[in-house]
Amino acid sequence: MSAKAKGRSSTSHRAARSKKDTASVVIKFRVLPSDRALIDEAALLAGKSRSEFVRAASLDAATDVIFDCRFLRLTPEAFSRFVEALDAPPNANETLRKLLNKAPPWQ
Repeated sequence: MSAKAKGRSSTSHRAARSKKDTASVVIKFRVLPSDRALIDEAALLAGKSRSEFVRAASLDAATDVIFDCRFLRLTPEAFSRFVEALDAPPNANETLRKLLNKAPPWQ
């Protein structure tokens, strides 16, 4: 699901950029001719240049990955179970106990 479909926009990252972050850099990559044709068709339909389209799509994909890795969405019931599991004392684990009592290799 894209960032826009999730209620996010690739423009949200722009607000987080510093004022010093105004210089642009070049990103180059190779694609198959069929990939370029597909990108060009999509860009045309979106009313954007190829560069604008690829940039927007890349930022949307990057935002999706970051949000998916950093945020955990739970129902209230699932959140309660999650908090209970975090607050509960750990289960006995003999292997972990031995590891924690072992001297580190650098000592």
